[in-house]
Amino acid sequence: MRPDPGRDRAELRSLSTRADITATSFVNTYEWGDFKGDPRTLMERYFDAHLYLANWGTRRLVLRLPKHVLDPATVARYCQGDSASAWTAGKHVIIDLHDEDEDGTDEWDIDGHGLLTSIVPVRAGLAAGDLRLLYLAWLRCVQSEEIADDEPEPPVPGGMGTLGAPLTAVAEFLRIDPDLIAAAAAGSAPATSGEPTAAQLRTWVVGLPVRDKDVILTDLITGGDSHLRSRLLRRYRDEHRTDTPTPAVARTAGELLATAAELRAQRERRDTEQRERDRIRRERSAAAARQRHLDTLAVDQPAAWQRVDELIATKKPREYDTAVQLLVDLRDLAEGGGDSMSFRHRLAELRAVHARKPSLLERLNLAGLDT
Repeated sequence: MRPDPGRDRAELRSLSTRADITATSFVNTYEWGDFKGDPRTLMERYFDAHLYLANWGTRRLVLRLPKHVLDPATVARYCQGDSASAWTAGKHVIIDLHDEDEDGTDEWDIDGHGLLTSIVPVRAGLAAGDLRLLYLAWLRCVQSEEIADDEPEPPVPGGMGTLGAPLTAVAEFLRIDPDLIAAAAAGSAPATSGEPTAAQLRTWVVGLPVRDKDVILTDLITGGDSHLRSRLLRRYRDEHRTDTPTPAVARTAGELLATAAELRAQRERRDTEQRERDRIRRERSAAAARQRHLDTLAVDQPAAWQRVDELIATKKPREYDTAVQLLVDLRDLAEGGGDSMSFRHRLAELRAVHARKPSLLERLNLAGLDT
């Protein structure tokens, strides 16, 4: 937010007595009731960014940029539905992105504190010509089935396969399907190295027309363009753009959704196969550990039987459990060594001796140690 002192802040305060208002922000948390202000009006008058998060699943991100750094016609190519819309207000274009948890399956486990801070760098990138946010907005509309299946996709910005932290935060906040993003990335050129180097900029500036350099210097000295750096970076990016040209037969929204479904099926199949491999590995590891335990027990079985008698003699439920587990081990050891008959004979004798201990007998039965 960039409100003027005095009146503007007073107007904002009139909307909420409990909002945290600073020179650059307006933060409000509601546990009941409704906010009296209109976010659309507030964005047009005061703010460059707005984030809304509700525990019933509504999420909204609104960004405002000057029209001379972001052409409204460009925005309109990508924001084509309810999930991604845009409008102009004075010298600004305002992008409104939102998502609804229509199925009610979303878990309320997202912390809104600091979330806008992690997202807002995408605004500077957009001002400098990085259109990946707009393409994500179009994908959000595709995912919400607001774009016809036969609608061709707009130009795909380069670097959709490597979004970076702020754009990833946007995608996660708007719950854009990662498989749909992956499908789109298949038609995206590799990302550039990011910000141009000083040497690259120097070479570019040397080649600029003298008249352009005069305008740039004048704007720099007079402060006539507060977005001068973004505008110049955007011009540089436009002249070195890596966006994938629209092919003769462009991909359609329906084709992207179908590709995303295929990628999802492949990923789920890989995940299932990996879980099965992990299960087999765990079972083999447990079996090996079990065998090592039985091998140790086999060294002195008489001592193990004596330990069983000692545990039962305590008449304590916890010790009963330990005794039963030891008997299970002795049974498995006997079966592995082909001496099951001897074990069953000793077990029958033990059950006869302790026939008046129903708690013990119940545990033996549950463990399968019956005669």
